[in-house]
This record gives sequence, C-alpha cells and structure tokens, in this order.
Amino acid sequence: MARRKKIYEGKAKTLFEGPEPGTIVQYFKDDATAFNAEKHDIIEGKGVLNNILSEFFMQGLGQIGVPTHFLKRLNMREQLVRSCEIVPLEVIVRNYAAGSMSKRLGIDEGTQLPRPIVEYCYKDDALGDPFVSEEHIAAFGWASQQDMDDILSLALRVNDFMSGVFLAVGIRLVDFKIEIGRVYDGDFQRLVVADEISPDSCRLWDIESGQKLDKDVFRRDLGSLTDAYSEVARRLGVMPNTPPAGGKPTLVN
Repeated sequence: MARRKKIYEGKAKTLFEGPEPGTIVQYFKDDATAFNAEKHDIIEGKGVLNNILSEFFMQGLGQIGVPTHFLKRLNMREQLVRSCEIVPLEVIVRNYAAGSMSKRLGIDEGTQLPRPIVEYCYKDDALGDPFVSEEHIAAFGWASQQDMDDILSLALRVNDFMSGVFLAVGIRLVDFKIEIGRVYDGDFQRLVVADEISPDSCRLWDIESGQKLDKDVFRRDLGSLTDAYSEVARRLGVMPNTPPAGGKPTLVN
C-alpha cells in the first residue's frame, strides 16, 4: 500500500494528502506537549482516544447544523477531513476562570464567569501564540469583520453544545479552544470548525470531585493522562473496544 505525501507535521497530529482532491488524512499522534513544547512525552494510546473523541464531537456539531471539516473516521488513528485554509487564530471560550486567565487577571481558578468569554490568540509557536484583540485581527487582515462575527457565533454554538454534552455525564466544561477554517466553493467562502476537539483542547473537571480530566493532568503531573482521557471517553460512551495502543499510520488508498 503506497504511503501518501505528508503535508504537515505538528505537535499532536500529522496531515497527509487525502485520497480525493480537497481532502486530507489527519493522523493523531501519541505525543503530549505543554508550555509551547518545552515539556514533551509519548503517551501510549492518546492519539486513539483523541481521534475517537474528536469524531464524536465533530459529528455531534454536524447534527445540530454547525459546519466542520470532518468527513469520516478511517481507523483508530486517522480521519478524513476537508482541506481548508486555517484562520491564523486560536479561538478560546471560557466558562470558568483557569490557566492563563487566572494568572492575567488574578481570578481564582474555578470562578464561574458572568457569561462565556471569547478570546483570541495569534497562531505562531515561535511567539508563544500571543493573546490578541479584535483590533489586531482587523489591522493585520487575519479575518474580516464579517468573519469575526461568524467566528464568534460558531464558538458560542460549540460552547452551548459541548457544555450540555459534558454536563449530562457529570463533567464541567471549564474552557476550550478551537480553530476555524475557510472552505471555498468558487467565489463563495464559508467558515467551518477545523483541527480537533478533544481533551487536548479543553479543560474538563469532574463536577463532584473537581478531578481534572484534560491535558492539565500532563502539564501539572497529576497522574495518568491516558486514564483521564479514557474516563471522558467511557462517560460519553465512545471508549474503544480494544485498549488504546501505539501504532504507525496505515493510510488508505
């Protein structure tokens, strides 16, 4: 079976040329990174769990009319997605104070915010993904005002959906980040939720105990990251039938 051309390799995923024009195969790695990749480890099975969880959320969003780049899961580590032009922003939605917001504003972690707050960071690893305002975004042409209105609407719809899904299984959605892509059909452009949605990109706390079920387990050395992600998958009913294990990509023709 011929290997497909590698397009890009990031910290958590590798992208390969898809089987059809306008498609990409997204391979989920077992790498775990934190603090702009200053901390790095291989967590066996992490890629399998993130692939399955991201499929679950992307399909759920599609069912409520939120457009995404997701097409289908190919196997335990790969999914087929639409090729899109990524808007160079991380879109962060916060329901509770945590992480960098707590440090910046001196708010105790876990404080419920008066309403969901949407923030933006410029995607540039070399710069540490700096926090930016809508003025920066407009001035540098990263997105138009119409794009920003649409991005805000998408982010809040994703938040509503995910908050409800997690609440139903006893998990608090503290915050999360998404990426947005542009898909073109001739001269027509639409924005879609891209990249992934998984515990790598969310803060998830057990409602009763406050136990962390996200990448903070790795960041703060709080135990097994695989156990935390497996618990999320178990509660959502998508735990794989076979235990997550390492493996190399097997790409489709």
